Amino acid sequence: MLEYLMSAEFFQIMLFYVYSGILIGSALAVVTMRNSIYSALFLILAFFSAAALWMLLEAEFLALTLVLVYVGAVMVLFLFVIMMLDVKIKPKSGMSTYTKVGLFVALLMALEMIMLLGNKLVNVLPQDDLVKHIKGHSNVKEVAENLYTQYILPFELASVILLVAIVAAILLTLRRRPDYKHVDPESQVHVKANNNRMRVVKMDAEKGNYIGGDE
Repeated sequence: MLEYLMSAEFFQIMLFYVYSGILIGSALAVVTMRNSIYSALFLILAFFSAAALWMLLEAEFLALTLVLVYVGAVMVLFLFVIMMLDVKIKPKSGMSTYTKVGLFVALLMALEMIMLLGNKLVNVLPQDDLVKHIKGHSNVKEVAENLYTQYILPFELASVILLVAIVAAILLTLRRRPDYKHVDPESQVHVKANNNRMRVVKMDAEKGNYIGGDE
């Protein structure tokens, strides 16, 4: 029993439960938090925990893609948009609550990374791995083969849905509003230099009261 508790297999199982618990807890925090910034921060933690689980399964390509694309790009963009549009921050002295929550999420992510690297360093016996691929295994090749053969139809449907979403977003931004001044490119192209660019209006001189002058 003691030998099993000291083995790398038990350590990997404990890491799986730790990462899964953090993932479930952060996912619940995303949907229960009233503050959108807190939800975005816990969503970053959920993505990072999912990436750590994929690293345990030796799916390094998917894990790095999740961290680089979603955590490093998409969620940072979400945070910028949320802070510019939805949140009213009251000025106060000292460390803000957003900074405390951000530091808490960052510490959990650092702890997950340390445990994951420790698992790689402790696990010196290959037979103790829960998941061990053969030498020369490529995550990119395996993902590409499954994506473009078995799951080609869902992949194409997702592409069409994303294209429709992009077109819909563009159409929503191009809707006409009475308080919005816009320029019609077509009228600019068909303008003529003789009578369309400038119009001279003849007005009679008027007399009236002026500031600093007499009538």
